[in-house]
Amino acid sequence: MLSEQYLIEIILKRELVEDISKYPFSLNALQGLERLRLHPKVTFFVGENGTGKSTLLEAIAVASGFNPEGGTKNFGFSTRESHSDLAKYIRCSRGVKKPRDGFFLRAESFFNVATEIETMDAEARESGYNLGRPVIDSYGGKSLHEQSHGESFFALMRDRFSSNSLFILDEPEAALSPSRQLSMICRIHELVGENCQFLIATHSPILMAYPEADILVLGEDGIVKTGYEDTEHYRVTKQFINNREAMLHRLLAPSI
Repeated sequence: MLSEQYLIEIILKRELVEDISKYPFSLNALQGLERLRLHPKVTFFVGENGTGKSTLLEAIAVASGFNPEGGTKNFGFSTRESHSDLAKYIRCSRGVKKPRDGFFLRAESFFNVATEIETMDAEARESGYNLGRPVIDSYGGKSLHEQSHGESFFALMRDRFSSNSLFILDEPEAALSPSRQLSMICRIHELVGENCQFLIATHSPILMAYPEADILVLGEDGIVKTGYEDTEHYRVTKQFINNREAMLHRLLAPSI
């Protein structure tokens, strides 16, 4: 049966890797990777810092045609060449349907995306060759630089994200308050109902609670599909909230 999800699985072309001991292939998450099945709705990539979440997500995004620094597939700017070559070794297995649109969100370079939007509109005005509406209109009509980081993130999800699309998000919670993260879950659910697929790298136990999803934990054992309550993010957060004073006492007690 033919699948209608946009990205079905990720395949590492190991036969092209000359030295598996070199970065990024030296990452534990990639050492045993051959095929990685993706959830048709939402796939979360979680794990400690340095396990390769952003590296793998970036490679999937680039292999899917997105700019390494983020944006839609129409964004081609570059402020700094800092991405790995992993995308060259990644093959994306796709379904029969192509996404109508999509977006690659990187929390660390979203400022550059906002700047590029202003640059594109400024160049169109100066050239006098602007047959369509300004690019910023698709993002709510207000400069993303004139909003807080969290407001601009949410404006992107509210105004730019639309149906039948593929969204790859790298730590979108970075600028969002807990209440905004709950709002983001609602927005994700709306878009999933409109035939969208999400790949999300996150540290947020709020976001990864979304039920129609797979959680893939990157760590010493490679990439392991894990239940929500079995993630370290959930367990540590729950333990801290339920035993805040005791945990703080142990953490802050003078060492002997």
